[in-house]
Amino acid sequence: FISTVCNFMSHEKCLKNVKIPCSCIAPSLVRVPVAHCFGPPGHYKRKFCTVCRKSLESPAFRCEVCELHVHTDCVLFACSDCRQCHQDGHQDHDTYHHHWREGNLSSSARCEVCKKTCGSSEVLSGMRCEWCGILAHAACYVIVTPECTFGRLRNMILPPSCVQLFSRNFSKLHCFRISENLQTESDEDDDVDGSTQGSAKDVQISTDSSKQTLKIFDGNDAVKRNQFRLISVPRIAKNEEVVEAALRAYYINDDQQEYELQTFTQQALLSDDVINRNDAAQDTNLGSVFRESVPEAWIIRAKPKEEEVIRIYPAWLKVGMAYVSLRVNKDSTTQTVIKEVLPLLGRQMECLQNFKLVEVLMGSKQVQRMVLDNQELILNRLKDIRKTSIRQMNQTRFYIVENSKSIVRVNLFVGGLPPQLSSEEYTNILKDELAIKTNVVSVSHVYQAQGAVVLEISCFSEAERIYMLVKDTTVNDKPLNAVVIPEVMASKIPRNCCPLLIFVNPKSGGLKGRDLLYSFRKLLNPHQVFELTNGGPLPGFHTFSKVPSFRVLVCGGDGTVGWVLGALEEIRHKLVCSEPSVAILPLGTGNDLGRVLHWGAGYSGEDPYSILVSVDEADDVLMDRWTILLDAEEPAEGAENGIAEPEPPKIVQMNNYCGLGIDAELSLDFHHAREEEPGKFNSRFHNKGVYMKVGLQKISHTRNLHKDIKLQVDQHEVELPSIEGLIFINIPSWGSGADLWGSESDNRFEKPRIDDGLLEVVGVTGVMHMGQVQGGFRSGIRIAQGSYFRVTLLKPIPVQVDGEPWIQAPGQIIISAAGPKVHMLKKSKQKQKKTAS
Repeated sequence: FISTVCNFMSHEKCLKNVKIPCSCIAPSLVRVPVAHCFGPPGHYKRKFCTVCRKSLESPAFRCEVCELHVHTDCVLFACSDCRQCHQDGHQDHDTYHHHWREGNLSSSARCEVCKKTCGSSEVLSGMRCEWCGILAHAACYVIVTPECTFGRLRNMILPPSCVQLFSRNFSKLHCFRISENLQTESDEDDDVDGSTQGSAKDVQISTDSSKQTLKIFDGNDAVKRNQFRLISVPRIAKNEEVVEAALRAYYINDDQQEYELQTFTQQALLSDDVINRNDAAQDTNLGSVFRESVPEAWIIRAKPKEEEVIRIYPAWLKVGMAYVSLRVNKDSTTQTVIKEVLPLLGRQMECLQNFKLVEVLMGSKQVQRMVLDNQELILNRLKDIRKTSIRQMNQTRFYIVENSKSIVRVNLFVGGLPPQLSSEEYTNILKDELAIKTNVVSVSHVYQAQGAVVLEISCFSEAERIYMLVKDTTVNDKPLNAVVIPEVMASKIPRNCCPLLIFVNPKSGGLKGRDLLYSFRKLLNPHQVFELTNGGPLPGFHTFSKVPSFRVLVCGGDGTVGWVLGALEEIRHKLVCSEPSVAILPLGTGNDLGRVLHWGAGYSGEDPYSILVSVDEADDVLMDRWTILLDAEEPAEGAENGIAEPEPPKIVQMNNYCGLGIDAELSLDFHHAREEEPGKFNSRFHNKGVYMKVGLQKISHTRNLHKDIKLQVDQHEVELPSIEGLIFINIPSWGSGADLWGSESDNRFEKPRIDDGLLEVVGVTGVMHMGQVQGGFRSGIRIAQGSYFRVTLLKPIPVQVDGEPWIQAPGQIIISAAGPKVHMLKKSKQKQKKTAS
């Protein structure tokens, strides 16, 4: 058997065991309506549409928060059944049930109940909880305990009940800080606006003379937008058969006797708000659908009713029932409905004025709410909804809600402002540039060093206006950026919960950063995952500032790790958890710190779930960080008017190593090559090839670095041998995994450790020497070991710190320990523990 609505297939003997609801009744089974988060359409192989159950051969939508995949022309019929990742003032609760999603499982997936295979790459089959990841057959999942404990990753997940976000006027992409330009790109030649083409992918224009293809609109809104569905019916079909086919095309399972078809012309006579086609036939007799002149399109209309039964849902979830049914007639108003519903819900003793009736449209992309007027006639309201769209009527609910003073509080992070200003000065800038209304907007947090503020806004429309305006605003020629951030209610976080804050640099590792963003958003709460290209690390640290205990995972290269550690150092004093441990998922080219901490030489497609388990089991270790003071004594080149002023002192932080001379010169050449053609530098293999090329170009150059610099270690002068490069190393990995210090024992120095408070100083004699070190044939020339260094530059020399190179003018370079050691996570060598039940 096959369903004529959703294409569900079943053996005859299996029909009695079917548990999967049809797409036409799925909206009525949604517990808490939550809109999906769709980016631009893309191509997804071996995936199936949740609505029509067919494979995604054409461009399709993918929810960035859950596992929902849907065709572009099916998206309007998708349920608003996404994961509820935060409290928004509507049906908030602390107990979470499994959030089941059907299909798109791997072929090796096994049922938690019967232990048999439940996945398939051929059809939409099997069920998966999108919080804990438990898998089950459609026939087995109904006997699984309904409460979800978030599974193996429970201690890393930020519980949705602890996150609050008022997001009425913001799209889901804005709420979860998802950049639209980072979505999967589709082919330009494809027509991805499938919503205007209806079911053209299913019903081709019929070449069979016995069949006719028709355009079907479901209401005035569809006509205005030119959104139609195509149906193919026999030419001898009766009116009832055509109506039934039209309802099936819109996933409506109502009795076809309650509906009729109207032509455009007749509709134009009845309503002024539908497109009037001058060349349409004037025949309004609907006795037969097909005659010699067949209209181009038809509109489904609901026949008027004297009374009908509606469902009223309680907005609180602890009432013990999902909804109550109520019969309404032409005299029923909102107030009479509330009066009749309250006794059915056990609230008969309460005052009517304490409640309101809310109409909720559960669209797949947005859940819209509207409070009904007390005197509004319910039947008239139902008639208006159906007139607008039959489909929307199927997605509309009525909730009875307690009146309460709703507190609107939208938190907006605004960065890119001038640093080191006061709260009043920032407020004045925002008044001038954004015309903020100070009666509803206040500055709640100021980050002076970073030039950023957090605005607390008590008006939805003002929050939306500021957010959209910031995108096109610059201050001192620097563009501003805005991020919607949630509020984490730290008091609600369970004691044993240590949520993971994830930073991902989507520009690192080719396209792997984008894939990881999607995977981590699905496996954890999306509010834990931050794109570093969208405001940097500060919005993430601010969001977690009140969390008593958390860990950090940085997905990127060594430069990205340094960026996050630097931001952590600057904001540490404002965090309740001032010393979170940091893990690394290496996406860069060298990944030396990732190698030292056993996270590998680079990410090569490992299962994101396994990565999170490894982070959970990782060991806490300490690592030194170093401050480098660069004090140029000579003026910078190109001083205007002949007045030469030296560069102001500059301070940078170092985690891995600092190089002077040939090492930094190669990094500088590589940096310039990447700036000229950034699109080509999207793989570690290509990057290393370019690095080798610039090295070969320098192989015959000779420099006498030891004559151009002086070194002082712990207040003692050190005589330098004949070298071309001087390197200070904090970790036992340099230049993509090479051991520059070497493993030989030496009575002059202590054995290096990353937490010993000492730096090792090593020299290299040239490009050939560097190549031999990276090949494992030699080590560097050991020069010194200490905790305080002063380097005097006698001429401009290339310098690089953790892969960031520049030309340093003559002067002093002072290297010293940078305050407290940073807590890092080292991947455990022990076998991963078995997944907890």
